[in-house]
Formats: sequence, C-alpha cells, structure tokens
Amino acid sequence: MPEQAAGKTTDDVAAIAELREFYQRLRQELGRVIIGQEKVIEQLVICLFARGHALLMGVPGLAKTLLVRSVAQTMDLKFSRIQFTPDLMPADITGTEILQETAQPGRRAFEFVKGPVFANIVLADEINRAPPKTQAALLEAMQEHRVTAAGHTYELPPPFFVLATQNPIEQEGTYPLPEAQLDRFMFLIHVDYPSEAEELRIARETTGGSTPTLEKLIHGDQVIAFQELIRRVPVPDHVYEYAVRLTRATRPPEPKAPDWIKSWVSWGAGPRATQCLILGAKARAALYGSYLVRTEDVAAVAEPVLYHRIITNFHAESEGVTSREILKRLVAEVGGQ
Repeated sequence: MPEQAAGKTTDDVAAIAELREFYQRLRQELGRVIIGQEKVIEQLVICLFARGHALLMGVPGLAKTLLVRSVAQTMDLKFSRIQFTPDLMPADITGTEILQETAQPGRRAFEFVKGPVFANIVLADEINRAPPKTQAALLEAMQEHRVTAAGHTYELPPPFFVLATQNPIEQEGTYPLPEAQLDRFMFLIHVDYPSEAEELRIARETTGGSTPTLEKLIHGDQVIAFQELIRRVPVPDHVYEYAVRLTRATRPPEPKAPDWIKSWVSWGAGPRATQCLILGAKARAALYGSYLVRTEDVAAVAEPVLYHRIITNFHAESEGVTSREILKRLVAEVGGQ
C-alpha cells in the first residue's frame, strides 16, 4: 500500500478519511448561514488545522465577522470577540491584576483576572484600529501562546487561533500592521464581493425572521488530534523543492528570480513562508482525503501565504500592479515538476 510505504499507518489513513468527512459536514453546516465564499471557508479551515492564524481582509458587509462566529459555533471551543478601538489597552486583551479580599480577614492580595485572549478562538475585529502597543500584546500571545503579566506567565489553552479582520479601504484613524507583524499571520484571506446569484440568495434568505442554530461538529481534543495528524502527512522531496523555489522566486536579490520580480518587488517572503506553504499544503491535502501532498496543494495556498509577504515598490504601484497579480503570474511560471 503506497501510503504505508510512505510511512503512514492504517490509523492515519482512517483519520484522514474522518477529517475529510468532517470538512464536508462543516461546509454543509456553514452553508446554512454563509452564502458563497467557498474558497474563503476552505482557506480558513486549512489555516485552523495547520495551527496558523488568519487575517481576513475585505470591505464592510461581506460577513467576515459572521463567518468567524459561525466557524466557532460548529466547534465545541471557547470563543471570544475583541472589538479593536483606538482606546483599547493591552490589559483589555491579556487581562489585569485586581486587588481582592483574601481568606484572611483584613488582608488583600492581587489576583490576575484573565482577559478575552484566554479562549480557543479569538476574533480580533478591525485589528488595525488599535494602537501598535495593543496590537503587539495580541501578536505576542499569537507567537508565544502565553501571556506574561506582573512577572507571571500564563499559558493559553490549546487549541488557540486568532482570526483577525481588517478593512482595506478606510485607513483614516487606523494603525496599519507592520510587515514584521503581518508575517505572524499564516494566511491573509481576501473576502471578495459575492456573485450576482449569491447576492440574490443573500437578499432572499437572510432578511427573514429566523436565524439557524448551527450544530457543534467537533470538540477541542479532536481539533488537536487532527492538527497532529496533518503534521504527519508525508511530503515528497519534489514538493519541498517546489515550495522553496516558489518562495525564493519572490526575492529580488535571488539570482533565479524573474526579471519582472526584480522590477516590481522591494522585499520578498522569508523562510517562514516556506514553512507555511508546506503546512498549508499538508492541511489541504488531508481535507480532500489525500494521503500525500502534491505541488497542486502548494500552489493552492500560495496566494494567502505569500500575498502579505511580498512588498511591491513604486514602479509596481505606478503601473497598477498588485501583489495578487504578481503571485498569479509567479505560480504560473514557477514549475512544479
């Protein structure tokens, strides 16, 4: 059996089939409240099971917040939402110490009260509206999976995901995330306008008086087990080489980078992007029931992984060339064989 020859066990094969079945059920359940956006849902689920964090980018009214809430409802996990505003403080996210009465009469002591970041799924709504100090508090928790307050360290409960939203058109009074902080998001997911047929369904089906209650399909231990399963999915050498080739082609100083990359790009993606390409490809392969990662899986996750890691220069901006257009051309040109 080729799967076992590649180092997979019968249990893993069965678990991947179970994961595929769960993904199909999840899509059906989310379809009760989310109309369209199949690609966005796929990328979001890939990111979750690859242990990544995602930034959803889209204009207002595209159901970004509703999507995150709906995903949380289908999982038996603790969910919290943080509405980012200019006056939000780091302690409002991580928690703060409060002076409390103790069991001894007349004696008080400081007790740490955990903030909303102590959840399994954290929705950071409009993350670019909070000042950098507050953004950094959340991003530190994302990277370290723990919070430090008053000299004490508190571990965040696994599984832990941060799903942030950002409005790309209204920048007045906002604090754009620096590139180094954007790099901590595994995926940047674009939420586009629905098609005409989908918008007609939205008008018909979401303006009534009832809102469906979603069924819980999975609990925390199962999520962790699926995450560990995805790490064990085998990757052929030529797929590793393709991911490295794709990442390195985004860097202007790279000798093998295309000339048009050197003309339009200031900075390319770092090694973390290669890691995210492989993990995302593993998760996508498993969600589709495949026991082996293919170059098609890497190409499918290239846009959400690389988009926010490619910094275009003035030449590209003056010609109206976007990072998305650069990525589409790059994936088309970089061979996967």
